Amino acid sequence: MIINKFGGVSIKDTASVQRMAKICSNYILNGVIVVSAMGKMTNMLESLAQAYFAKKETKNIYNQFVEFHTIIIKQLFQDENHEVFKNVDVFFKALKDKLSQAPELNYDFEYDQIVPFGELLATTIVSQYLNLMGQKVIWRDIRKSLKTDHTYRDAKVDWKLSEGLTKTNFNDLENTIYLTQGYIGSDSNNMSTSLGREGSDYTAAILANILNAEKVVVWKDVLGVMCADPQWIPNAPIIPKLSYLDAIELAFFGAKVIHPKTIKPLQNKNIPLQVRSFISTDDEGTIINKFENFDIPPVYIKKEKQVLISIKPFDFSFIVEENLSHIFGILAAHQIKVNLMQNSAISFSIVVDNELGRVDKVIKELKKFYNVKYNELLELITIRHNKPGAEYLVLNGRKILVEQKSRMVARFVVQ
Repeated sequence: MIINKFGGVSIKDTASVQRMAKICSNYILNGVIVVSAMGKMTNMLESLAQAYFAKKETKNIYNQFVEFHTIIIKQLFQDENHEVFKNVDVFFKALKDKLSQAPELNYDFEYDQIVPFGELLATTIVSQYLNLMGQKVIWRDIRKSLKTDHTYRDAKVDWKLSEGLTKTNFNDLENTIYLTQGYIGSDSNNMSTSLGREGSDYTAAILANILNAEKVVVWKDVLGVMCADPQWIPNAPIIPKLSYLDAIELAFFGAKVIHPKTIKPLQNKNIPLQVRSFISTDDEGTIINKFENFDIPPVYIKKEKQVLISIKPFDFSFIVEENLSHIFGILAAHQIKVNLMQNSAISFSIVVDNELGRVDKVIKELKKFYNVKYNELLELITIRHNKPGAEYLVLNGRKILVEQKSRMVARFVVQ
């Protein structure tokens, strides 16, 4: 039994959904299909959540969201009386009702009540279309199986509770194809939660671990895991196989092809992960498994929209463990993850993602206790399996604000 995952790019429009259906027909006999929101719908819903929380006009964004899905549905289903129209209307109405209510004080909570509609609608449309094309699938609401804590936008999985519910709700894996949502779950109060941006890969890994899958296949718009994003470095070579360790490192550093949390549930049960192309289906892509060390060329990873925050005590005293504990306590309270850190005698610098609303709050709080300076709109470039001269390919005269090198990794914060 295999878990197959399709991201938003693979179902971004009508033609993409039709292509996905052919892939499912040719390659999937049973197991679970995990599907993300269509195209850029998560971005649109994030804008909707922001407007809603700020008590601004939401009607135009909502109408765009409805129109996008309605156009695809009408192109896929010629019968205007098909049940898919009623099914999606239920979600449209639920979202509209949510927007008519006053928001709570917690933005992260409101975000998680709005953004999951992308996955819920995508899976409803795709499952109905697969059935229309003759491939019987059963739609499942993953929120009834995958239970989490209350850490909205970065929820932690309740493995014990999720295991029992998942095995109950996905109970005929040899004879059935189940189709469900990635990225989302629910807490003990049945309120929607999300696992972190681009978390559908992680959902597939969770299901694979609980259901003891033979393999996870992630269908992408690239040939596999490559030595760099081909849109950044054209003709970047593919890596045919990766160890779990390398995959975890690349994901941690920001490689977009794999969600950082994906590998651990698979490694725990030695379940291989295959990253392959939904465009060139004859290619085997990249296999991630329990491989021994082998030679890999330099791998280039770029994280954009980074913020460099430099922190100094007001009295020029040393940065010691007590300061670091205090600083990381503030970061943890605002759910800020550190991508890079560097310290000197009286200064401590960190590089973080420019999370909406969170970084500003962190800087404001840090300024109560420290002298704080920061730079925005930076890039963090990482070279895994670094070799002499490898950085010349990507730096090209860029201004370097922070540089770190170890045995295998070089990292640069650049403007």
